[in-house]
Amino acid sequence: MRSFLRTVLSVLLLGCAVISHGTISGVQASAAPDIIVTVAPVYLPLAALKGKERFPQGAQLMRLHQGKAAPLVPGFFATADAQVSFDGQFVLFAAKPSAGDLWQIWEQPLAGGEPRKLIAGAADAIRPLYLPFGQFVFALRAATGFQLDVAGMNAHPLSARIDSAAGEHLLQLSHVPGNTVPADVLRDGRILLESVYPLGEGATPEMYLVYSDGSGVESYRCDHGSARWGGHQLESGDVVFTHGATLARFTSPQAHEMPVAAPRADYAGDIVETAKGEWLLSARASAASHFALRCWKPGTPATAQQTVLAVKDRDVVEPVIAAPRPRPNHHPTALHPWNYANQLALDVRLSRDGNLTQLPARVRLETLDSQGNVGDAGTAPIEADGSFFVQTPADRAIRFVLLDAKGSVVRREKGWFWIRSGEQRICTGCHAGPERASENRVPAILLKSTTPANLTGVNTASQAQAGTPGGK
Repeated sequence: MRSFLRTVLSVLLLGCAVISHGTISGVQASAAPDIIVTVAPVYLPLAALKGKERFPQGAQLMRLHQGKAAPLVPGFFATADAQVSFDGQFVLFAAKPSAGDLWQIWEQPLAGGEPRKLIAGAADAIRPLYLPFGQFVFALRAATGFQLDVAGMNAHPLSARIDSAAGEHLLQLSHVPGNTVPADVLRDGRILLESVYPLGEGATPEMYLVYSDGSGVESYRCDHGSARWGGHQLESGDVVFTHGATLARFTSPQAHEMPVAAPRADYAGDIVETAKGEWLLSARASAASHFALRCWKPGTPATAQQTVLAVKDRDVVEPVIAAPRPRPNHHPTALHPWNYANQLALDVRLSRDGNLTQLPARVRLETLDSQGNVGDAGTAPIEADGSFFVQTPADRAIRFVLLDAKGSVVRREKGWFWIRSGEQRICTGCHAGPERASENRVPAILLKSTTPANLTGVNTASQAQAGTPGGK
């Protein structure tokens, strides 16, 4: 590893002319914030979504400071996935001190000092992202694939540092088979995550949202199609991401993604916006070449794109600006210590896949166990306005199936989702986005009864009285 590091460093120093003599964010590089990048012989952007290694030949975090490049964490076999704290004082990262070690989560002061290990377990831990109140979210390898976990307990104040015992307090957020990996923490406090579509069983990379307590999981947009990944929120609130050969964005007024007229290239994702509105992005001419760090301002010609850092025979990816940034909102959890949750559907006839013309008679809940076996948790009635109200198991993969009066399947949810312990959730319809709304009236199911149909297989009322805890 030492010879690899010396080789990378010498090439970086020779290739820094564009940094020391050019410009970053429209100012001389010596006055610009530092940039942290991951440099690796090979980077496989979508490997984690298959449970595989993104850096099969190792990687090294490099800090670009005043036109010079140096390892951020000298002496480690592999380091990657840097994220700078909201106050710009610390950096979280994944690392393997030795070749035979697992990926674990570490933190180090940007001003210098010894790194401290935050996650030390028997499985790989990658992609850490800061949360408010001294917590962070990351992906932890489990038997069914990478799952989202939050480390640390809520501390005060909002800007509290991560405690050294954060790894002793883990909360599992995702509960579906396959791999879920965090991509960004949005300004509203929700976690942008990457998985596949259909969730839990598909193969196409897709982006979802979830709150920091694991509740409210949903697709960012329902216009599923080509693979998209590498999402990052811009100052405007839009989220920019890549399809590989193209870039696109989610913007609030639109219920579907919008294309970005970017220079032709193959993009790795993880785009970062500078204070001048320029984008730092990793791009390459083709899959046969290596990713380089480039700077480009949206709306300018392709010829205006500049190469900030290119390293011979190496990929330069995961750019991060070493500067303070806005702290996201904190999501106050409304969960309860139960092992079930309540779900209200307003009108099952509404769907992005096409509205149903005939009202289904009943809804069936299907569950998925750790061995991949599908179970039938029972059925509940659907009222004349398309509403139903059910109580379901928490913290496990579930999905709904609509049935006609004869018990035949009318429509089945694609993939799986989960609902957290004590979560109270309302949906508009079946795979219908928030831009769709039912009539402003009390659902017929609630006029009939405010007690949900029990599809848990247990006496949830007695469990609630006993205070049976749910979750991890």
